[in-house]
Amino acid sequence: MGSGKILAGVLAGVAAGAVLGILFAPDKGTETRRKIAEKGSDLASDVKNKYSNFADTISEKYDAAKEKLSGLVNEGKEAGKDIVNQAKDRANAMRNDVRNPNPVS
Repeated sequence: MGSGKILAGVLAGVAAGAVLGILFAPDKGTETRRKIAEKGSDLASDVKNKYSNFADTISEKYDAAKEKLSGLVNEGKEAGKDIVNQAKDRANAMRNDVRNPNPVS
């Protein structure tokens, strides 16, 4: 289960508990409606802040992973260049050996 679903479930539970607590409290209807509106506004603000923080965290992790992957790709390219250069050097050495064989004494 993803952390986004867990967060949404927890927030839905908190909202339901707050609304039920207000509805069963012994207040006048206008006072109850005001409290529900207040709690709803507070909850909406809290959800917005938590979602924003969650999105920022995901964005930071994505950027870090992207940067790390870029570094790995560059390392791979450099390693590939080194291998190609070594192969070229060996091929040149072999070609020189074939062109200039050493006489056996």
